[in-house]
Amino acid sequence: MKKKKKKYTFRKFINDVHLWLGLISGIILFLVCLSGTILTFEEEIKAAFTEEITVAPDQEQTLPVAVLNEKVKDKGTLLSVSISPEKTTPYAFRIKTSEKDRRGTTFYVDQYTGKVYDQPTSSLDEFFWSMFRLHRWLLLDSSIGRPIVGIATLIFVVLSISGIVLWFPKRLRWKNIKPGFKIKWSANWKRINHDLHNTLGFYACIFIVIMALTGLCWSFAWYRDAGSAVLGAKIFGGRGGGPKVESVAKPASEEKTFEDIYRITGEELPFEGETTVSVPNGPKDTYAITKYHTSGFTPVAADKLVIDRDGSILKKEIFADKPLNVRIVSLIRPIHMGTVFGTFSKIIYFITCLIATSLPITGTIIWINKMKKKK
Repeated sequence: MKKKKKKYTFRKFINDVHLWLGLISGIILFLVCLSGTILTFEEEIKAAFTEEITVAPDQEQTLPVAVLNEKVKDKGTLLSVSISPEKTTPYAFRIKTSEKDRRGTTFYVDQYTGKVYDQPTSSLDEFFWSMFRLHRWLLLDSSIGRPIVGIATLIFVVLSISGIVLWFPKRLRWKNIKPGFKIKWSANWKRINHDLHNTLGFYACIFIVIMALTGLCWSFAWYRDAGSAVLGAKIFGGRGGGPKVESVAKPASEEKTFEDIYRITGEELPFEGETTVSVPNGPKDTYAITKYHTSGFTPVAADKLVIDRDGSILKKEIFADKPLNVRIVSLIRPIHMGTVFGTFSKIIYFITCLIATSLPITGTIIWINKMKKKK
């Protein structure tokens, strides 16, 4: 008697999609997730291997920024000054040292004595730059590596969704669902491997999807445009600072000093946090201020001011007052990197990235075991 041919069900289709997409993209996802795991605590690891620059607040008052700027004037054009609420942290002067130095180079200046320090280098700088290139471009040219990583990330989204579908048993009863929440450590190694893939993948899924969906913003312009349309706000639209606000102060007006501008900032934004002041260089330039809520639950959130040379407020943006969609768009980068809630979210992302790194391995082992069983 001939055996009845099994029906090709929807669940079987999902299983095949999950299997073959996982095998095709496995090595790329492993490398991207591994490098992402390492990059999660990049700042903390580099800080541990870098000599920290601190200053002694032994003077009654700090020196004016105009005086401090004279100490670094020979290095180039001053772009901005960052001031930490910590009195032992030196001012960070961002200086454009040449035409090629578009973002500027940071020099640290002791606000009490005027002593200048170069930005400290770490022995791990080259290593983390390699990890960044691996994460973004697989160490290839960006024009080649970026789309490859992007396609693999899109596949990861499909794998995550199909994985959740497969996590649920055919019969939705509690006794069938319950085993999916835990790893049976007393079982044989094949069952443990299966549980590691199945259970850990379930717990990490939501964070993996968040990382993937935000990460795609760097891979494809069409995706950014579509995301901007859905959210109703332009993704990465604030990189250029938006429309430039020009000075309206009359030439005869008395210009305020940097200290006056910093004092006005404190009055307008009365909370403790790191403050970055972009200084005017052209005749129509203004002071652009960004102040971070470093002591808040979301330390990457920032309020912004544009102050004219005469001290008048031209623009004020309070992060908490922005519409939800605008806040989400402005936090795409910290949401992807896990810095959105400081150390708390970094720990969650680190664990998630570790799990994501293991999934291609445990998944491949499951497939190999099934192939052996069929033989």
